[in-house]
Amino acid sequence: MTLQQLRYIVAIDDFRHFGKAAEACGLTQSTLSLMVKKLEEELDVRIFDREAHPVSPTGIGRRIIDQAKVVLFNVNQIEEMTRSEKELLSGQLRIALISTVSPVLVPGMFKYIGSKYPSISLQTEEMITATIKDKLRKAEVDMGIVTGPVDDPDLLEIPLYSEHFMAYISPDNPLYTKDRISVEDMYSQDLWIIREGIRKMNLAEMEKGGRAVYEHFFEGGRVGMLIQIVNENGGITIVPETHRELIRDSYRHALRPIVNRERFRTISLVVRADYIHEALLNAIVEAVKDIVPSNLWDNVIRSPHLTL
Repeated sequence: MTLQQLRYIVAIDDFRHFGKAAEACGLTQSTLSLMVKKLEEELDVRIFDREAHPVSPTGIGRRIIDQAKVVLFNVNQIEEMTRSEKELLSGQLRIALISTVSPVLVPGMFKYIGSKYPSISLQTEEMITATIKDKLRKAEVDMGIVTGPVDDPDLLEIPLYSEHFMAYISPDNPLYTKDRISVEDMYSQDLWIIREGIRKMNLAEMEKGGRAVYEHFFEGGRVGMLIQIVNENGGITIVPETHRELIRDSYRHALRPIVNRERFRTISLVVRADYIHEALLNAIVEAVKDIVPSNLWDNVIRSPHLTL
């Protein structure tokens, strides 16, 4: 078994086509097929179902490919240890973000990284937290940005900033006349959330009134969609304060502070526990600090330079 063979099976899994994978690897299709066949014979298993269209891994093949990705990630870690910091700040950087953070950070991250570190090829994608954690474990993304705490021994969590929530209220709602509202006010109304799809929070969830329900208010989807639903259907929703500047000027009149100011969420940067790219990590932290108002990160990011 060679590292090259592991790269080949990962490529086939990515393209789901022997011909395209061979082209990406700089091989002929027959050579690629022969190398994979030798690996299968050595392991005495079938890694791919060649009869499937597109080609797909077998059950054991899926597990082998997932482990191959981790092996190749760790090999890359070793190679990176011998490179200078300048060289480290180059190449592809894959970051997965939850959707309620993406519109706040992604535009500024591309601007900051493109200006300060033009040799870094930044690639971002929106995912739910569970998918981000799974892809980090499989080394399919380099970093994740999620709502903490992550509570996963396989992952390293670095708090970036904390933000409060604001209520967005339909002008037809009686609460609209108030300058500020309480959590109790919110739970007495139609409260729109994004969990398992966009829906109204049910009575059982409202009765909990607990921090967990509040912090995990967003499980995917866009804040802008919730605002449109409130505008059309009435009721209220909750908006992270960093979204205030993203909301159309004509809608900001419907935002209200929430009396219970201890209600907030912490946004964290997450990497594998064995991550070693300290320079890249600090580049992203610098970018976030450049984007987010300092009053949100003063009590979270304490060190000017993170050390792994």
